[in-house]
Amino acid sequence: MRKSTLLATAFALIASAATAQSLVYCSEGSPEGFDPALYTSGTTFDASSHPIYNRLVEFKVGTTEVIPGLAESWEVSEDGLTVTFNLRQGVKFHANDMFTPSRDLNAEDVIFSFDRQGNPDNPYNTVSGGTWEYYGGMSMPDLIESIEAPDDYTVVFTLTRPEAPFIANMAMDFASIVSKEYADAMMDAGTPEMVNQAPIGTGPFVFQAYQKDAVIRYLRNDDYWGDPARVESLIFAITPDASVRYQKVQAGECHVTAYPNPADIQAMKDDPEIVVMEQEGLNVGYLAYNTLVAPYDNPKVRKALNMAIDKQAIIDVVFQGSGQIAKNPIPPTMWSYNDAIVDDPYDPEAAKAMLAEEGITELDMKIWAMPVQRPYNPNARRMAELMQEDFAQIGVNVEIVSYEWGEYLSRSRALDRDGAVLLGWTGDNGDPDNFLAVLLGCDGLENSNRANWCHQPFEDLIQQAKVLPTQEERQPLYEEAQVIFKDQAPWATIAHSVVYMTMRPEVDGYVVHPLGGHIFNQVGLK
Repeated sequence: MRKSTLLATAFALIASAATAQSLVYCSEGSPEGFDPALYTSGTTFDASSHPIYNRLVEFKVGTTEVIPGLAESWEVSEDGLTVTFNLRQGVKFHANDMFTPSRDLNAEDVIFSFDRQGNPDNPYNTVSGGTWEYYGGMSMPDLIESIEAPDDYTVVFTLTRPEAPFIANMAMDFASIVSKEYADAMMDAGTPEMVNQAPIGTGPFVFQAYQKDAVIRYLRNDDYWGDPARVESLIFAITPDASVRYQKVQAGECHVTAYPNPADIQAMKDDPEIVVMEQEGLNVGYLAYNTLVAPYDNPKVRKALNMAIDKQAIIDVVFQGSGQIAKNPIPPTMWSYNDAIVDDPYDPEAAKAMLAEEGITELDMKIWAMPVQRPYNPNARRMAELMQEDFAQIGVNVEIVSYEWGEYLSRSRALDRDGAVLLGWTGDNGDPDNFLAVLLGCDGLENSNRANWCHQPFEDLIQQAKVLPTQEERQPLYEEAQVIFKDQAPWATIAHSVVYMTMRPEVDGYVVHPLGGHIFNQVGLK
């Protein structure tokens, strides 16, 4: 089918669904897939884990408070090594044209959802690429000794050590529970990839159809175990251009959209037909050097490059008042933030001299620019261009490269990646471990650690902090880890941003979530 025909079909689908009982969200990009355990992108989580799936525990929308999900309750042993989840009974899985479940959710599904990520002998371990970035980056293979089911509605995790953020981690997107029965049926049919392409979960919406780069359609799950969704259908109208998203909200073609152009925000606030919500983001945008590739394996070279970046100019030009300079790898609103750290000064002459001391007078490097807007970077291409100009002043010639979003994320994991990559992070659970260990720990190499940086003094601190029971005990270790990070400079920390959501005035019940997700099950239309 020609692209024009596909797009016409997609827009017709949106138009036919845009009734009083349908909510249309203008999303910024296409998901990489629909199995959230395989990915780390918020774009993918918005389209998969939030509408389609549930987890053992959930975050109360708008907070980092952990509340019951598929588990009605849980207990942690006194030594912290055993965590028991008591499952909710009567939870129904969705159905599709290929599969109708014969039973409710039980402990088999929970065990399968994690075993496939950590057990190389599980037949699903390598399906759809088998990256399991979060599972590996969070040291889960070393942490989880066993997962057992004493009965159909009890699941016991036995850990090799106490893990302070473990319960909160179970509320993260990678921990979404999938149907083992569906996975077995697809494996028997020779189409195991359908678990990722035609998802079945227990969530508030049922996946209906997806046309890449155009539209995703969901219907309300009328058998949902929790509060039912307030609209009959949910439509993701995939619209990468922020200006076009703005136009669609103005025209009433979309009810909600995210990531407006900073230059448009004041005009949106002045428009009585548009509601603008804003909140300090739990995020950081950064430039990650590949510390395994010369000359970026030298921290002095990385420091010199950091000193050449005019971060204030980036804040002024790219964020236009919606961001602040980042000096640490965690946001200032997060506990354990080390405000005593002094940022690298903007000093091109000193940067040039430092490179010369390391024997570098000319350097060719690549900067990777994301093809989509993210809350921590509203315009990666423009940011890369500003860095290109900054680096030219110190004799560094920059080539800007980019790829389609899914390919960008996949390619940027490579240990031999050429160049530095613009990326960022929005916190998943409100814990510093989610930034410092996932993004910078040794277990994240070739996965979530895009700097490919494994520095033992830093690693020792974050691993020690994981096992301590209180914030008061953990905080000094994380503060010290930030000192080491700043000294070693695996990233150039760029910005923390304010998150803006724009919507029609008839939208009711939308809550800006501090963990960055766009969640619609309790959103209605007045």
